Order: sequence, then structure tokens, then C-alpha cells
Amino acid sequence: MNWEDLLSLKRYGDTHKRIRKEQDQTRLGFEVDYDRIIFSSEFRSLQDKTQVVPLSGRDFVHTRLTHSLEVSVVGRSLGRQVGQRILDRHPHLHNIHGFQIHDFGAIVSAAALAHDIGNPPFGHSGEKAIGRYFKKGEGQQFKTQLTDAQFQDLCDFEGNANGFRILTENRPGRPGGLRLSYATLGAFIKYPKESLPIQPTSHIAHKKFGVFQSEAGFFKSLAIDLGLADEAMSSIHRHPLAFLVEAADDICYTIIDFEDAINCGWIEESYALEYLIKLVKDNMNVQTYNSMKLTKDRVSYLRALAIGALIDEAVDVFMNNEESILSGEYSIGLLDKCKYEAQITDIKNLSIQNMYQSPEVIDKEIAGYEVLTHLLSVYCNTLVQFNSNDYSQYENLILRTLPKAITSPDAGLYEQLIAVCGHIAIMSDSQAVMTYNTIKGLKL
Repeated sequence: MNWEDLLSLKRYGDTHKRIRKEQDQTRLGFEVDYDRIIFSSEFRSLQDKTQVVPLSGRDFVHTRLTHSLEVSVVGRSLGRQVGQRILDRHPHLHNIHGFQIHDFGAIVSAAALAHDIGNPPFGHSGEKAIGRYFKKGEGQQFKTQLTDAQFQDLCDFEGNANGFRILTENRPGRPGGLRLSYATLGAFIKYPKESLPIQPTSHIAHKKFGVFQSEAGFFKSLAIDLGLADEAMSSIHRHPLAFLVEAADDICYTIIDFEDAINCGWIEESYALEYLIKLVKDNMNVQTYNSMKLTKDRVSYLRALAIGALIDEAVDVFMNNEESILSGEYSIGLLDKCKYEAQITDIKNLSIQNMYQSPEVIDKEIAGYEVLTHLLSVYCNTLVQFNSNDYSQYENLILRTLPKAITSPDAGLYEQLIAVCGHIAIMSDSQAVMTYNTIKGLKL
């Protein structure tokens, strides 16, 4: 991989290369990506989607929207710091091609902004609920009618792959989805592979999958254009800037979810602050810290220091391993074996014990399973009747609430099922509950 290809400004449908030096300095291509994401309806739905605490009603608990905005801010800092050092190390990128420090920040920031855009309602339990319906529920009926890879997409329904679908999906009036730059799309794809074959490796890029069969064709052309793969797709590498997007997400959910747990009262302040101080003790001003009287101020101060320390560490790890990252050989997250590994592990374990497994979170996840499973059952059974041309007035009404892709004469069964799952996945938590209540006749 080389940086000239990786920083591609090309967009879906382009017939010629976009030159960095020819860009309008008042509205750069990579910054346009950010704008298109933030104004999309799919991004707006994140304001009512679970981060950790579903439907909490708490003013200070993060949703997917606030989490995504914060990850984007951290990603911008990571990108700019790396960009400065990359341009110092490879001056031709600036002198010949015209790339700037803030280009790196804009790419990582935009990809980070979109990193959760494909996640279903109710957090990761939403993904599991969709997958379980096909793997062990009524959805097993479709297995013999699909290819192995198509059925695997459904059984392991993945928010990352659904996000790539949202960003790139062709539909009437919107060819190429949001038409983001190839560089931003590459940085977005943390797992540059399809659901099958399952890779028997410990490489972090193989942990999950990031591309549905419906987008496999475009993904291939994208990967080749960016230099992530050869024409034969014999091996596919992760875009280097995807490591920074992943690090931004890791930093935010490690530190900010921990902050939420403290503010919710699930972790005692004295106990929690002890953990954070271990992470920032070399940078904190004890006098400033001791002058703060409110818990939220003390937590906020330590949180800011912790994020800054982890940003600096992630940048150092990236630059120290740039060569192996560009060769595709670097196989772990930037913070997985860093000097703060022990402190990060302690904080995550405490959050799991006191927050992620709290009764409030578990109860709402159980409810989420019921809601999403019922919606899938109604929609997929309606789909079966539609395809057999034997549907009732009730099923006709249900069809009217679903995407036009379902009733398109060109749609095959796989495309219909993915459209159904995508329709459910873009719902907010409240919208999913409201739709469930409407279908069940509980809201008249």
C-alpha cells in the first residue's frame, strides 16, 4: 500500500482521477464527506439509539449520536497528528501531490462520524437479535434458497457491513449512496472482508466482517483502487487510517462509557477516580484537581487528560509501526499492547461488571430482543406471502410500510431480506418500539 493511492479523492461514478492540488480550498473533498454524513437521515436516527443504556431517559448518558460525534472529534486529533508526522516523513505527499495535515484529520473524522451508522436499535443486542432470527428462529426457512455467503450475512448480521451498505447503496436518485471519497470509505471499513470464508486468524481485521454480498462488487473495485488488494483479491488489507478510526472508538467507549457509569452511580466515585488517576498521573495537576468540588468536574478533568494521553500513545504506536501497517502485517489494535494496556483493561473490566451487565441494561436488551424478533417475523412472513402471490389485505398493508426494494421486480430473495433487515436497522430505539406496538395493536 502507498499513501498516494490510500488518500484517493475519487467518488462513485468518477471517470477520472481527482487531483488534490486542484481542490477548492474553501470546500475540500474530504470535508464534504463529513457534511454528507451528518446531514443524512441515517445519521440523525442515532440520536435515539442505544450506546450502552437503552432508552434511559437520562440527560447525561450517551446515545449513538453523541458517541459518534465524540469519536469523530478524537479521530480528527488522531488524524491530524499522524498527518503531520506522515508528511514530515514523506514530504513528496505535500510537495508534489499537495496533501495537507488536515486532510488526514478530515478523512478519519468523517469515517469515525459514520462508524456506528449501520447499527440496529438496542445496541449490539440488536445485531444479535437479527442474527438469531435467521440462525435459530423462523428465518432458517430461507437457508436452502440462498447461497452460503448470503445466508451467513443474515445469521451474523453486522452493523459495520450495514453501515457500508448505507454509505454506498445504489437507489433511485442516489447512485453510490452518499458518494463519499474512496479514502473515507476505506478508513470506514475496519473489517475488509465478506462474511465467508471465516478467517482462522487472530488478525484484528478478521475479527468480524464489513461487507455484505450486496456490496461485494463495489467493495472489490474500491479495494483495488485504494491498493488494499490486487486484481485477484488474493489478500485484502485494512486501510491504515482505519486503525485510527478504531482507536478513536476504543478511546471513547473506554473512557466516556466509564464516565457515564460514574454519573449513573453504578461505580463509586472514589473507586472510579482511582482508576482514572492511574492512567493520567503523569499529566495531572494535583492542585487543580483538588480545587474542584463537584464530582462531574473532577471526572471531566480526568477524562480529558485520559483521552489526551491515549491519543498521544495511539499516534506513537501508529508511527512506530507505519511500515508493517502499510504492508498489512500489523495485526492488533493500536492500544492493544500499548504502555497503558493494564489501565485500559482495568477500566473496561470495571465497566463490564458494573454497567454493561447492570439490571437496567439487561432488562432493556431483553425487551429489544422481543421487539426486533417480532418485527422480523411479521416482515419476513409477509415477504413469503408476497413472493407466492398469496397475500392478504393485512400483509398488503405491512408491505406499504417497507422499502420499495422489497417489491421491486428486479429484487431477489436475498436483496429483499437484506432490505428488511436494513429497514429495521435504521430505526431508532423508540421508533422500533412504536412500530412493534402498532403491529401488535397496542397503540390505536
